[in-house]
Amino acid sequence: MFAITEYSSELVKDPYGILTGKRYEMVLDLEVAEDDELYQEEGISLRVIFVVEEAGSRIARYEFLTNTTNTYLDFELEEDEEQMVLDFCLEHFNKTE
Repeated sequence: MFAITEYSSELVKDPYGILTGKRYEMVLDLEVAEDDELYQEEGISLRVIFVVEEAGSRIARYEFLTNTTNTYLDFELEEDEEQMVLDFCLEHFNKTE
């Protein structure tokens, strides 16, 4: 499991108007225990594309990245982690720190 320490949120513009709802790119800085397989010495972040529509909100896509080199890491969120990230996005998508 990890903790979210900082985040940024930015509305993604749809210049062609073909997407429904609004999309936000959120970058979550994570604190991961050293004994977790997700741990990276240089730090890790989670880039999330969060969709807000009339029918509801959802995570459309996410990817783990190393902080220094922005290298993609091939990991998937566990079910409880995905729910935690979804709840965080719901609460913070339209705020900035």
